[in-house]
Order: sequence, then structure tokens, then C-alpha cells
Amino acid sequence: MKLNEIRDNEGAHKKRMRVGRGPGSGKGKTSGRGVKGQKSRTGVSLLGFEGGQMPLYMRMPKRGFNNPSALKLAEVNLWRLQDAVDAKKLDIKKDIDGAALVDAGVIRRTKDGVRVLGTGELKAKLNLVVWSASAGAVKAIEAAGGSVKQLRIEAEAKAAARVEKRNAAKGKAPAPKAPKGDANKISARAKRKAAK
Repeated sequence: MKLNEIRDNEGAHKKRMRVGRGPGSGKGKTSGRGVKGQKSRTGVSLLGFEGGQMPLYMRMPKRGFNNPSALKLAEVNLWRLQDAVDAKKLDIKKDIDGAALVDAGVIRRTKDGVRVLGTGELKAKLNLVVWSASAGAVKAIEAAGGSVKQLRIEAEAKAAARVEKRNAAKGKAPAPKAPKGDANKISARAKRKAAK
């Protein structure tokens, strides 16, 4: 075997079609495009065109929304944290944040933040500093004697304070707060009873 004898495998390269080189080639004159018409021209896109009637992709119902500004969070369940504690990969004496979870191999990367979910059982007393946590996870961590510091709540409070400060500078009244909980929701039946 010499360098000048090296060849590609058979069929690795397909020869390009040689068009417009006379009628004897079989691909002369119109170069395989047929004759005249829109499809014989370049730059034509007829896919999805249905003669002017509403195309199928527009007739189909649309559902859902992809929020471009939504945060991508790394999710961790309680059982995963307990496994890391049992394997002595997490130091329960220190605050556990995203960097500590990455070092312990619990998550691969922190993304935009860490969210703790409530699946599994947690026995260790952990002090977590995460972006957010589900209500069930917070309840389970506090029941085990630990604590959860949610950075999302602090960020929302700072954002609300900035808005209030800006509105105060412009002389605007503070926006009314939305009612929370089922206690503030009055059904139509309850309204009729109260009217009687």
C-alpha cells in the first residue's frame, strides 16, 4: 500500500449530474427540469401551498406557549440529596448551594439555578441555598430540622421594591395587590345568597 494507491470505498462519492451539455447526454437542453412553468425556475417554494385555500398548518389549532425568558433550572429530588449525604459527598455542616451539589456530583450543572422537588425521603438536616423549592420539599426539609433559603423570593422582593421606588419617583400610586387564596373568591351562588 502506497499513498498514491489510497482510494475511497466504492460508493463513498457520487458523481454529480453533468447537465446542459447536449441532447446526447440525456440531461441536455432543459437539464432535467422539464419545460417552462413555475417549478422549472429556481427559488420556488410550493410546499404547503394549496392553491390559495387556507393551508393545513394554518387550519390546525394552536396550543401552548414557549416563554423565551423562562429560566432553565436544574431539578433535584430529596432522595438524591439523601443518597449524596449517605455516600458522604455532601458536608451537612455547611450551607449547600448549587456549586456544592455540582462538586458532589448530584447535578451536572447549575443552569439558571437549582430547584428542589419533594420526591423521596430526607432524614439529614440540610441548610440549602437554592433558587426555589416546592412546598412539599420545604415542608420535608424543615421537618428533618433543616432550612431552605430561596433566592427567587429575595429576587422578587427586590424587583417589587425597585418598581415601587420608580413609581414613587414618578408620582404614581402603588399598584393594588391581587387577592390570594380561596377566601377572596366569592362564587355566584354565594353572591345570590348574600343579596337575599
